[in-house]
Amino acid sequence: MKKSLLVLGLVVAVLMTMTGRAQAGSLKAGAARVDITPLVKGDLPPTGKYEQEKVYVRAIVFDNGTTRAALLAADASDMYPAVVAEASKRIAAELDCPEANIIMSATHTHAGGSPMGTQGNASPYMAGLTEALVSAAKQAKAKLEPALIGFGKGAAYLNVNRDAISPDTHTWTQAPNTSAYSDKTVYVLKVTKPTGEPIGVYVNYAMHPVDGYLLGFITADFPGEMCRYVEKNFDDKAVVIFSQGASGDQNPLYLRPATNGLASKGGNAITGYDLVRESMEAPVRNKTVEVKPIDPAVRERMERFIESEGQILGEEVIRTMTLTTKTSSDIKIWGAQKTITCPGRKRTDQGREGMTGTYADDAPVEMKLSLIGLGDVAFGGVNAEVYSKISARMRGESPLANTVMVTLANGRASSGYIPDDESYGHQSFQVLGARNKVGCAEASIAGGLAGMVGEFVKK
Repeated sequence: MKKSLLVLGLVVAVLMTMTGRAQAGSLKAGAARVDITPLVKGDLPPTGKYEQEKVYVRAIVFDNGTTRAALLAADASDMYPAVVAEASKRIAAELDCPEANIIMSATHTHAGGSPMGTQGNASPYMAGLTEALVSAAKQAKAKLEPALIGFGKGAAYLNVNRDAISPDTHTWTQAPNTSAYSDKTVYVLKVTKPTGEPIGVYVNYAMHPVDGYLLGFITADFPGEMCRYVEKNFDDKAVVIFSQGASGDQNPLYLRPATNGLASKGGNAITGYDLVRESMEAPVRNKTVEVKPIDPAVRERMERFIESEGQILGEEVIRTMTLTTKTSSDIKIWGAQKTITCPGRKRTDQGREGMTGTYADDAPVEMKLSLIGLGDVAFGGVNAEVYSKISARMRGESPLANTVMVTLANGRASSGYIPDDESYGHQSFQVLGARNKVGCAEASIAGGLAGMVGEFVKK
């Protein structure tokens, strides 16, 4: 009798172990890339020399045997609410998962051929972007295969805080402020086959893609170049997604080639030295001068510089992937969304920067928070351009060490930029145009996302 019970116990133990392994090894993932270049048109044709002259939608789909989730991004200026509303509904139906399990974001390229700051409409571009997002998710789902995920953190010293005091005017302006806060972290989620070959990579970094702004040609900027650089180094067998971190106050450290492009279009002399960004940009942006086509030689140097930025960031992504050896196929997947509201304000005067703004009370401002948890990693989305210290506060309050902020995610709020409370004293164009009153958004976003991570951890 004792012998029979012992044998039965061993059988039960073996079966329980086999069941546990089956559950632990249940993760599948698939990734896809869809070319949306035919949807856009610049004033100048592409040269055909550079990868970043094409724009894409990319998707990674995850399936743990219980539910699915998707991370998507588009080489576009914004993720438009009308596009998100339609695409998320269709993608959720395609994946048979809640809409809360989907984060789609914009890389925020300022020269991707997509309109800046619009709320979405039925234009051919918007319709085409919606179809591309749905198609990318569908193709990624069709490629689902056994997978592992791992998370790593690298560093890139390409970005800089852009709220600065001008040494000439002693007023606030847009310029590199190397003494102010700037998060240099490159967050990398790698998704591989059990044999180690990458399926997809999800990268997060905080830096405005403004290199091609107002220059007249289509470019996915450094995010697009980085994605294609890493993809090509893995023989196009992996899909690399760039997501924008909290870059509301973060510019590229090196903007001389881009500023020279603006000088060329505005008819200003190029000296070889750094030029004052706003002095070169404002006449072209406001069309107070005769705007000329960019000099081809200046454009060539600009595109080569974008290529360099993308390659440097790409090398750091590959280095981080290489060092990320801890991977797992036993992950829980969870998503959530919530809306937060802050008191609003409306500016009653005019002026770009370097002045004190005047305001009247306005309608409350709504912002959407999103969260997708994947194992020991949480991606918290905000549908706006957020200052970097808000992301730092979120990470400090989150119960999960691997918490990452994704901005311009799942829509575009009417809030404009969202400064941290301390930065409301800055007279930069971002702060002057912000629609939230001071004292609400920082705590609501950081605490809201950290609380959602807490819910995920308890599941």
